[in-house]
Amino acid sequence: MSSVSLTHLSEQPLSQVLTLTKWYQVENAQLRLTDNQPSRQQGLFITLFGDELTAISTITLLSFAAQYKVDISALCLYQPDVQLPAALVFHSNTELSDTMLAEFRHGLRGVANDQGLQSACIANPADLQQKGLMVMDMDSTAITIECIDEIARLAGVYDEVASVTAQAMAGKLAFNDSLYQRVAKLEGVELPLIQTLKDDLPLMPGIQALCHILKSHDWHLVIASGGFTWFAEALQKPLQLDAYYANELEISQGKLTGNVIGDIVNAQRKADILSDIRTKLALPKHQSVAIGDGANDLVMMAEAGTGIAVHGKPKVVAKADAAICQGSLLQVLYLLTIPVR
Repeated sequence: MSSVSLTHLSEQPLSQVLTLTKWYQVENAQLRLTDNQPSRQQGLFITLFGDELTAISTITLLSFAAQYKVDISALCLYQPDVQLPAALVFHSNTELSDTMLAEFRHGLRGVANDQGLQSACIANPADLQQKGLMVMDMDSTAITIECIDEIARLAGVYDEVASVTAQAMAGKLAFNDSLYQRVAKLEGVELPLIQTLKDDLPLMPGIQALCHILKSHDWHLVIASGGFTWFAEALQKPLQLDAYYANELEISQGKLTGNVIGDIVNAQRKADILSDIRTKLALPKHQSVAIGDGANDLVMMAEAGTGIAVHGKPKVVAKADAAICQGSLLQVLYLLTIPVR
């Protein structure tokens, strides 16, 4: 179908009327098939994803964009993987200041949430088909738990440690200070007590499938974590990691001493790790992606071409280029497979 009227579609799924990976020019409420494909290096790409999309979702987004004087010139329906519903990406050449872009993203998330959807607004998106780098946080990102909190639970000091963790992840306490405080409370914990935890780390839904697909496209995968090497090591094989960086717990006579060995992997160190690896791989910035959930991931996310909050704290979601707040992390593919030249 070369021309589509949105006003006549109502609740009809877009997948039934639009051709996948084909771009349509937007003219008022009319969509016209075009051979012109946007350049990834020009303009903003606004993505809606989640449940099956309808014309109402499209009209709502177009109306919202108009409020910010963001001119939507084209849109495209695409499906990154058979396990994911089709997503809709809008292209705009409107330039926004950093302040206006932050406000636009915030409002966009609200509009998407009202429809049971998620959203992203990014410039110069990464290309799955080209070599790339993804650096991920570990606790509450690659896995569903905070390892230090779970060790504390086993040691009977969970409430004390978890409250400090929450302050650190929300950016209310310097990470280094919080780490030293928490680890000190674990003095005397015996390794056999936490071996079961290491042997069965609960992966975040979708992360293993995502890493498998990225590796099949020659992407470099790294964990940069404020957690511990003892656990990151266990993820190397299931997530096909090329490297991992984390803090090292001091162990003596089979027990934790309450100390951390060496330099701390904090917010700046995470960003430096991403930058150093990207340089070694000779990758352009847009081919680097960082995912995380806590305040100590923000510097790393800003250093990446695309920073993605995954089940993140409100402060992190607010500052991220994109946010996955529900569902599988396989949805990261929505941001790596936008059909552009």
